[in-house]
Order: sequence, then C-alpha cells, then structure tokens
Amino acid sequence: MKLDRCLKFLVITVVALTIPHMAQAEEILIKFSHVVAQQTPKGQAAEYFKKLAEERTAGRVKVEVYPNSQLFKDKEEMEALQMGSVQMLAPSLAKFGPLGLKEFEAFDLPFIFDDFDDLHKVTQGPVGVKLLKKLETKGLIGLGYWDNGFKVMSANKPIRNVEDFKGLKMRIQSSKVLDSEMRSVGAIPQVMAFSEVYQALQTGVVDGTENPPSNLYTQKMHEVQKYVTVSRHGYLGYAVLVNKKFWQGLPDDIRTTLEGCMKEATDFANSIAKEDNAKALAAVKDSGRSEIITLTPEERAAWRKAMNKAHLDNMSRIGADIVKEIYAETGYKP
Repeated sequence: MKLDRCLKFLVITVVALTIPHMAQAEEILIKFSHVVAQQTPKGQAAEYFKKLAEERTAGRVKVEVYPNSQLFKDKEEMEALQMGSVQMLAPSLAKFGPLGLKEFEAFDLPFIFDDFDDLHKVTQGPVGVKLLKKLETKGLIGLGYWDNGFKVMSANKPIRNVEDFKGLKMRIQSSKVLDSEMRSVGAIPQVMAFSEVYQALQTGVVDGTENPPSNLYTQKMHEVQKYVTVSRHGYLGYAVLVNKKFWQGLPDDIRTTLEGCMKEATDFANSIAKEDNAKALAAVKDSGRSEIITLTPEERAAWRKAMNKAHLDNMSRIGADIVKEIYAETGYKP
C-alpha cells in the first residue's frame, strides 16, 4: 500500500514537472522586426497581426514586434531573416535587388503608378503573385504586400522645377532605380539606412530625401527640412516575409490560422495607408516647420518626362518582360 502511494506520488510529480515544459515547448515565438515607427501604416499593421495571431491561436503563438530598427537596420534585416534570427519582416520593395531579385525594383520606377487603383492591379494580381513566388528560391516566403503610400520630396530649398534638383545630395534607399531617378534630374543620390536619415538631414550630410508623408512625419524629418514638395512621383510599399524553413515547419493548423490573420492584417494595412498619409501631410503643414509645395500638372509632367530616363536605364536590369506586364496593367506609356 505504501509502495503504491509512493509510485502514485512519483507519477503526479513527474506529470506536474513535465506539463509546464510541454506548454512552454508548444509556444511558437515570432519575432517581427521593422525599421519604421509604430504609428506608421506598417507599424500599426504589425501590431494588428500580433493581436490577431495571439488571440486566434489561444496563446500558442507569441508575436514580438520590434519597430524603429530596434533589432536590425535596413541592410541587416534581410540576412537576419534568412539566418532565422527573426521570423518575420516587412521590408520595402526596394531591398530585394541585392538578393538577386531585381524584378522587385520595378516598384521603384518613378510615376509607374498613378494611384492606389493602378498599384493594386499589380500587387493584387498575377504579376504580384509571380514576384512573391520568386522569394522561395532565397529561403523566404512572401505573405502579401502592405502599402505605405506615394512619396513627397523634401529639402532645405524649394523643389518645384527639375532644375531645382541640381547638385542636391538626396538620401535614397539602396536601389539602382532610385539612384537613376535622382541622377535623371541632376541630384546626387546618397544611400543611407533609414534610422540615420534624421541626423544626416539635421547636420547637412544630405540636403533632402523622399518619403511618404507618414515616414517623414513620424521620424520628425519635417523639423529639419524647410520645404516639402507633394510630387507623388513614386511608391513605397512592403512585402511581408517569413523564413521559409520556419513557416513550413509550423503545425498545419497554426500556419492556416496565421495565414488568415495575415490576410486581415494586409487588408487593414492597405485600408489605413491613404488616410494616414493624408493626416501626416496635414500635420506637417500644421506644424509650420515646413512649407508645402504642390506641383502644377505641367510641373509634374516635366518631372515625369525627366525621370523616364530611370525606366530606360533599368529596363534590362529589372527585366523587360516584367516591366511591360506592369505597363499593361497600369497604362504607363514611356
């Protein structure tokens, strides 16, 4: 009898010690790193995905979101994802060229999209699907496209005419297309990590930059830029990526649930992007720190004509077939 009680106690003890470890082992951690502020469309969408994922998996998944380059800077984050140091990113579409996926640089071509309707014909259509599929060769899986918005130019001198760019040192992302864009109007492109831009503008290391208003405002760049030109000359968006090995190793039910959460987070991101950028531009104007310049149709047409050189110079680099497919969707005529 005494032996039975001892065995029973031993079994209970082993079970009690094992259950917490089993529960702990079942928790799946997703580190989601990005380089912009939490208040931006991407930052809000990342938090929304976290909320949905944790609720719908009943705690089996934990999502840790790291905004503002807290974990990795622009140039570091893609390698970190491939190595498994983080599980999820939403890098800008300009960052895929160095991976050998130059087709994504088509999104950087100036004036290729007139508006979000044009854009979504590509990102939500067969061209967008085909591009995401190419990521798998790099150990990545693309889960969707998140909008930020259309870019403005900022500088400490007014930029209205093409000639106003001449000699300006303009910060860009690491993209051959954006390099061509700036050179086409006589500016000097300067590649720089996003987290370093404010200080570079403040100290005069660069004269200006291009960004959607939400990035400009949340990083307080307008405080060190006297002029902001509403040009809508280019688009900035993101692809949400996961490490392929991690994603395929998830239990089927968890992966299916997370795919549903990501679809809703994508719809959320793209629904708020336009409004958030409009609010950010209004906030920049209300701050009184930057003068807002709005291009006339004639001035914008002159920019488009000059910057078309970036299309011609990069057609073979990106791939003529993919560029022409996008032209067919958007109606762009070089």
